[in-house]
Amino acid sequence: MRFLFRPPATEAAGLLALPWDLPLEQWPDDVVTHVPQRGISRHVVRFVAVDGTLYALKEIVEPLARKEYALLTEFAAEGLPAVEVLGICVDRPGGLPAILVTRYLDYSVSYRHLFSTPRGELTAGQLVDTMVGLLVRLHLDGVFWGDPSLSNTLFRPDAGAMAAYLVDAETVERHPALTDGQRSHDVDLAVDRVGAELLDIEAAGLLPDDVDPVELAVSIRTKYEGLWDELTREELVAPDEETLRVLERAQRLNDLGFGAGEIELVTSGEESRLRVRTQVAEPDHCRRELFRLSGLEVQENQARRLLDDLHGYRTWLEQRDGTALPEIVAGHRWVDEVYWPVVEAIPGELLGRLAPAELFHEILEHRWFLSESAGHDVGTTVAAHSYFETILPEAPEEISASLAVGLPSR
Repeated sequence: MRFLFRPPATEAAGLLALPWDLPLEQWPDDVVTHVPQRGISRHVVRFVAVDGTLYALKEIVEPLARKEYALLTEFAAEGLPAVEVLGICVDRPGGLPAILVTRYLDYSVSYRHLFSTPRGELTAGQLVDTMVGLLVRLHLDGVFWGDPSLSNTLFRPDAGAMAAYLVDAETVERHPALTDGQRSHDVDLAVDRVGAELLDIEAAGLLPDDVDPVELAVSIRTKYEGLWDELTREELVAPDEETLRVLERAQRLNDLGFGAGEIELVTSGEESRLRVRTQVAEPDHCRRELFRLSGLEVQENQARRLLDDLHGYRTWLEQRDGTALPEIVAGHRWVDEVYWPVVEAIPGELLGRLAPAELFHEILEHRWFLSESAGHDVGTTVAAHSYFETILPEAPEEISASLAVGLPSR
């Protein structure tokens, strides 16, 4: 057998003791880990836990395993939203197929899990919108998916919304840029596959009565075309509106979860042409800012929400003490005096239900509702204890990896 692992290769050392000489479907129960409500796969997929980390293993023919390994490695380097590959095992005895190893996407869930254990106000339409956003993001970077579907997408809570990640890259093709025909074909595939998946969910009695699965699937094309146009169209701009229109366009892109990687303004006569090269990598302005101020690594929407609380805490400190406070100092004080005390107060039996940043966001939302009801600000500590007692116990346990997930290291 031969193994190929991405750096740091030492992470994979614990995997070497697994029974690679057996077909994946025959691996014993004391080796594999049950992860409920995963999506449908055409291949045998098993999960294993090694040294506190959960991995997904997929049995697949070697050429496709090598292709997927190379593509997912590229995606990781470029910051595209996809699962992270660790390595492959090839030349297994008896002509067994190769095995592709990816890291489990922490706190991610499949669409089947979301429909069977709905959370918050997330609707079927919003779930499809999230997948359409992923499809557009991939197309902008020359990625033809080839099998766009809810089954091949993982969803992760992100401050009340959902972030989407590509799971299966074996059908993916990479090009410098996609033609209109390639994009249209991928969208057609998405309509067909999502339609079938929604009909399956409806047959299982999990789709809300007011959702038409066919109508929702067909709407994918309209949703896709509207987002693609906003991100790629060329605008005619009057000379006296150039600055305003550039700022407006950049703000619209930011609101959609994309960034302006390059802005080109071509002036000729009485009008200018505004072209924007969209930044495809996962937007990270708020993430970078929160990391700079606090050292926390979270998702973009979570970072935006946590930054709001950080800034509010800085303002409160300055008003209380009557002196200006440098933002980096305020950031470190907020994470030590507000964020970590809340996270460390999570009851032990409820650890791992939600990512710490997502949980903190929900506590902030809970604080707002409690304060509205009480007629005054109840504070984060009171809101946290109320949340732990009344809301967190109802969160589905399967929303995190089915391991005992402890607190992240400080």
